[in-house]
Amino acid sequence: MIQVIQELKKYAARLVDSGLVVGAGGNLSMRDGEYMYISPSGFDLKEIEDDQWVKVHIDTGKIIGDLKPSSEVLMHLVCFRKNQNVNAVLHAHPTYSVGVSSSGKDIPPIFPDFPAMIKKIGYLDYLIPTTHVLADAVAGLATDHDVVVMRNHGVLTLGRTMKEAFFFMQLTEESAKVYTIGTIHGGLRILSNEECDDLRNLSSEKYRSSLLQN
Repeated sequence: MIQVIQELKKYAARLVDSGLVVGAGGNLSMRDGEYMYISPSGFDLKEIEDDQWVKVHIDTGKIIGDLKPSSEVLMHLVCFRKNQNVNAVLHAHPTYSVGVSSSGKDIPPIFPDFPAMIKKIGYLDYLIPTTHVLADAVAGLATDHDVVVMRNHGVLTLGRTMKEAFFFMQLTEESAKVYTIGTIHGGLRILSNEECDDLRNLSSEKYRSSLLQN
């Protein structure tokens, strides 16, 4: 449990420092056996003390303690329930990703790291946050997607480790940023499916991916 809390604190701070969330926005969680620990509702992510991360039973949803979990607790629970390989979930509101997706566009592969590291990215049209409706929609993607982009809302990343989930968030936002800049200049070149497959098969990229598991 102590290691989980330390990882959550570390990446909560990195989310804020990277500008991926503002104020009390965003939330993150990690699996710990049959429980998950999730950020409490209404807290600035950098101000959460060790004993304020909320413990929730994954199968039943029972909350242990007096603090309320993030209002997106249902969305986090379905990720852990649907995919046993997922041990960390991040939800943020990265500016460029929200901007690109809310214009009706997908975030395309433009540079190698994005398709090499993120195997599958899904998109959801706007659904009311914090509800069963949104959680049910996420559940349909949680089994085989690394990233879920929610138009007019934010981005959800699922990782085997918190390091991986955070890297997925960074890559998604960087890709959206490059796409935005590229469209200003026109003639943007997007990597083909064949080029993306070639990148995923590179031994160097597989090695880098393996490092995210530690």
